[in-house]
Amino acid sequence: MQAIEVENLKKYYGKIRAVDGISLSIGQGEVFALLGPNGAGKTTTIEIIEGLRLPDSGIVNVLGLDVIRQPRQVKSRIGIQLQNTALFQRLTVAEVLELFRTFYPGQTRNSRELIDLVDLGEKKDTQSRELSGGQRQRLSVALALVNYPEIVFLDEPTTGLDPQARRSLWDTIRQIQKSGASVLLTTHYMEEAQELCDRVAIIDSGTVIAMDTPGNLIQQNFNETIIEFNTAGSRPLDGIFHGLAGLTRPEMVKDHHVTLYTANTVATLGSLMNLSERGEIHFDTLNVRVATLEDVFLKLTGKTIRD
Repeated sequence: MQAIEVENLKKYYGKIRAVDGISLSIGQGEVFALLGPNGAGKTTTIEIIEGLRLPDSGIVNVLGLDVIRQPRQVKSRIGIQLQNTALFQRLTVAEVLELFRTFYPGQTRNSRELIDLVDLGEKKDTQSRELSGGQRQRLSVALALVNYPEIVFLDEPTTGLDPQARRSLWDTIRQIQKSGASVLLTTHYMEEAQELCDRVAIIDSGTVIAMDTPGNLIQQNFNETIIEFNTAGSRPLDGIFHGLAGLTRPEMVKDHHVTLYTANTVATLGSLMNLSERGEIHFDTLNVRVATLEDVFLKLTGKTIRD
């Protein structure tokens, strides 16, 4: 049995097709991400799977239960962290967790364990209204773990966290997976998805346009090396790289930041040096790297993650 099975899911708002025939399945113990630009349908999809929003049509099974017909049974077995969680402003971190424990009739995690999981030990006696945005985000993740959920839904869980706190939360997600639970998350950080996820689905305009492991998606879409550099000065760059040795696709230029895709790194770098020697371009910085999931996302959607 799959943890989550979605078939031909649709949700329309007038002429807007927020979700337009999405199908996917998520295995038990799998970390899976929905990726897409703003307005792609990620949040609507995840809220339907959670039982928070009704679809217009389609099938959604969670842990073998029909979400539409058995929402209460589903919600007792999952944990949800929303993008924006309303907290009791005058309750401390520990008190909020204790309150949420009373909402579940079965076994729940100890508040101390939850506080340690999300690294809020120094704030356990702090009222939630006095927490920073990142600390409130970590508390909302802890609330999603109170009932030992079999599936954890995390909607942009590391937004607002500094790099150290973000990586600490990555460790928490890995611990959730090791416990046997599945994780379905959305994120604006491609590095996060590439680091954590067994598989990802890229969504655009309410449909799944690609779904596989991060490694497979990169391999399927890129055989090239990527050369990136910033140029000094204000000279127009349009057409200057046309016919450059080794290039496999058109260059991307944004605010004098240039991205080139090459099948022959040495030849392309040599051609760039010739342009530099003739004074046609002046390098500020230059970096050679392999493709990442962010490159795949940009290629398939034509947009950055926050567009």
